[in-house]
Amino acid sequence: MQIYLPIADMPVNAFLILGMGLAVGFISGMFGIGGGFLMTPLLIFVGISPAVVVASVSPQIAASLFTGFLDYWRRPSIDFALGAMLLSGGAIGTVTGVWLFTLLRTVDQLDLTIGMSYVTLLSVVGVLMVIESLRAINRARHGKPVDLRRPGSHAWFHRLPLKLRFKRSRIYVSVIPVWTIGAIIGFIGAILGVAGGFMLVPMLIYLLRVPTATVLGTSTMLMLVTMIAATILHATADHLVDAVLATTLLIGGAAGAQFGARAGHRIRGERLRLLLGVLVLLVGIRFAADLVLPPADPYSIRLVGMQ
Repeated sequence: MQIYLPIADMPVNAFLILGMGLAVGFISGMFGIGGGFLMTPLLIFVGISPAVVVASVSPQIAASLFTGFLDYWRRPSIDFALGAMLLSGGAIGTVTGVWLFTLLRTVDQLDLTIGMSYVTLLSVVGVLMVIESLRAINRARHGKPVDLRRPGSHAWFHRLPLKLRFKRSRIYVSVIPVWTIGAIIGFIGAILGVAGGFMLVPMLIYLLRVPTATVLGTSTMLMLVTMIAATILHATADHLVDAVLATTLLIGGAAGAQFGARAGHRIRGERLRLLLGVLVLLVGIRFAADLVLPPADPYSIRLVGMQ
């Protein structure tokens, strides 16, 4: 069954898009991630314009994150003070990212930039996750304890000024690295259409020393607001959000996430990270192959202007 995507200006197989949403939703539920860094490449592989994909995946991710946000809010496990500081940096990063997105699209360099960024991001993250998970599996096999940094040890950015105390997270840290982390996540989300949880969570845990229970709720809050802002900015500045595509993905993703969450409880954490790392690395390799291999049709027709 074919459906027409009005913004992408092309017909697609509805079951294929639903299947993608279902598969990525299953992976999201299993690994506890937003899934945008997998959904975006898959949709680009289908032939949808990268600009439309990035803009249209944002509302789908936002809708998926909303249910998680409500759950964390009810517990409660959200540090709203820390979240507000992250959001202030995230707002700057999101606006800057959308501005660069529009500029690159104007000079016709957006598709190449998105492709190169995804190859770099997925390759680096995939390799690091595989290495870390293999080390964790090896430690567990030999009964070795997890190597933790000594309590009280601090990195150089802990000595920066403008310190605030975040009571729920039990940290006393400068707002400068907090703003910087928020800006990075907002910028990446606007350019690549990803929530950035796979980067944000390790940053908060290993850099700022935020407790894991608080990190999950606070990061969900930041990613939700960032994706909503990115959706609004893409819709108003670029008019690229395809509601039909976003809705179809959301239907499949919501169903897949339920099954993925159940499957994730049956697999050990280090093996889950290994599977995710391999998956991310494979998508990065596939993206790199598309950039270097010659296209099936070397010619394209583009409307450059009206007289």
